[in-house]
Amino acid sequence: MTDDARQLLELARRRDSEAIAELYHQYAQKIARYIYYRVSDSAVVEDLTANVFLIMVEKLPRYQDTGAPFEAWLYRIASAQVADYYRTLKKRPQETLSESHANGHPSLETMVQDQEYRRRLQLAINQLSEQEQTILFLRFVERKKHEEVAQKLGKTPQAVAVLQHRALKRLAAMIERGE
Repeated sequence: MTDDARQLLELARRRDSEAIAELYHQYAQKIARYIYYRVSDSAVVEDLTANVFLIMVEKLPRYQDTGAPFEAWLYRIASAQVADYYRTLKKRPQETLSESHANGHPSLETMVQDQEYRRRLQLAINQLSEQEQTILFLRFVERKKHEEVAQKLGKTPQAVAVLQHRALKRLAAMIERGE
């Protein structure tokens, strides 16, 4: 962590509103994308992203610099928020089909198949560990290189590559089995 980053965190710990706003500015979009990747509902993404930063402000005085990037800590908070969201979700909202899918747009059958595949993919992703989900998100959504992911997570690039391979293998097996 750079000296500037440490200083920013120290100011934010003291509840300096400009420092907190700067942390939000630096990380909100990344955290929102991470949450969207796992939830796919814009309204829920906004709520959960806001919760992540409220929790950040609340827990920042107890934050310990372990050598891992601050961003990794925020991803852990975001992951916990997504898990809480799914735990409290009684009934998954159904997407409505727009009438605009007629005349050259995908058929209803294709849309239903795609929706079912996305649902199965999301369920399978949710069964992966937090670390596996984060690696896949950073690699395929954020398009980070192994080296960048390794740096964010405090691992070696080789370890990230192995974890990614195993996660993809597990994901493919779960989808194939219909889990």
